[in-house]
Amino acid sequence: MTADGASALARLTAALPPIGLAQVLERAELQTRVDRKYLVPAAMAEAILPRLGGEYAALDIGGRRRFRYSSTYFDTPDLLTFRQHRQGRRRRFKIRTRTYLDSGECVFELKLAGVRNVTDKRRMPYEATRRAEMDGAARVFLEEVLLDAYRVNAPDTVVPSATTGYLRSTLVQLSGPGRVTLDASLTCTRDGAGMAADPGMVLIESKSERADAPVDRILRDLGVRPAKMSKYCVAVGVLYPDVHANPWHAAMRACFDRSDGGPPLFVPGGLG
Repeated sequence: MTADGASALARLTAALPPIGLAQVLERAELQTRVDRKYLVPAAMAEAILPRLGGEYAALDIGGRRRFRYSSTYFDTPDLLTFRQHRQGRRRRFKIRTRTYLDSGECVFELKLAGVRNVTDKRRMPYEATRRAEMDGAARVFLEEVLLDAYRVNAPDTVVPSATTGYLRSTLVQLSGPGRVTLDASLTCTRDGAGMAADPGMVLIESKSERADAPVDRILRDLGVRPAKMSKYCVAVGVLYPDVHANPWHAAMRACFDRSDGGPPLFVPGGLG
């Protein structure tokens, strides 16, 4: 076993059969889904491996099974979308670009909260070199999606508020449309500098049509319960010291209170 999350992802996915991106998109795109998140030490992430065999395959693109992601989030100057999440508003949303750094592909995306904890994602292709800004086409997309989904107008002013970077591996359920993502090496940055999370932590996220996929049952049997975790809200909590982020304090402690006793690391720019 290893205490390093990035190495845990490599060891775990290497033991599973491969599945290509085309098959993932065909079987498990799941833009409308139920999400459950679990924050676990790397050793715990590896401990589930014996029970994953026969249930999941690992996304493999050109022999690569760990992929670098960068997400830049946009919010109002007074952090409206963050506050909506903190208040538990039913009609809440996140605005972001997501860049797949290994392929250079990028999307502009709205992540909408629906009824019964269902997540609805709307996206459009975007130019990766402009991922830290919102152009006119993205502004129109934002306005159209919010009117269509919630019958509300988009905020007048939206600016970049935080960027997260991480390594991700994706598992696809063999007997259904479910998917599991495993994230490690999280960084949260703002204005070119920020904080690196404990490298020993792994965020496991189960994404399925219903709330009881095989990985949920495996983690439940091991005594692991879902965590309240939002990478954006955690990023705001650590990058904006005057902002109240009470719902995510447990996740912030797990990610940024170093298991080795050291302080959180100050990093320039993260993965993005």
